Amino acid sequence: MRALILVDVQNDFCPGGALAVPDGDAVVEPINRLAREAPFVVATRDCHPEDHGSFAEQGGPWPVHCVDGSVGAELHPRLERDLVDVVLDKGQAPDREGYSGFEATELERLLREHDVDTVDIAGLALDYCVKATALDARRAGLNVVVHRGATRAVEVKPGDAERAVDELRAAGVEIVE
Repeated sequence: MRALILVDVQNDFCPGGALAVPDGDAVVEPINRLAREAPFVVATRDCHPEDHGSFAEQGGPWPVHCVDGSVGAELHPRLERDLVDVVLDKGQAPDREGYSGFEATELERLLREHDVDTVDIAGLALDYCVKATALDARRAGLNVVVHRGATRAVEVKPGDAERAVDELRAAGVEIVE
């Protein structure tokens, strides 16, 4: 069976958010189209405690974002929530970023329970959490398809998106538009 993993389609990663991905909200409509066709949909949410180690004020690289209980941590309002079967929070350990949807969550167990052998992945951001989730899905033995038209990258350094795509392809991830 196939499943769709929606990675971190949250307010803080969209325009106006604390860690906005350029054109981050442009992924919402393509994701809704994918979700309408998917038999099982899991959405991950980056969801940090207020003192998370990834925050610049704690010595990390990022501004404060996706704090548990904040509006920024909520899924984007145009995401069709009725299409999402399960929402999993990640990044809750204060000393680890938790980029991957598999890290310290029940994602792998849920996929196994639903006899999933192929995952389609979309969301934010391609060069961080989407990439980490896709690589962990491959390590878990799953076939992985990343939908490039339903992702956007942070691009901290120019070319990060293409480097991420190259790394994903090298790991056996299929990239489709």
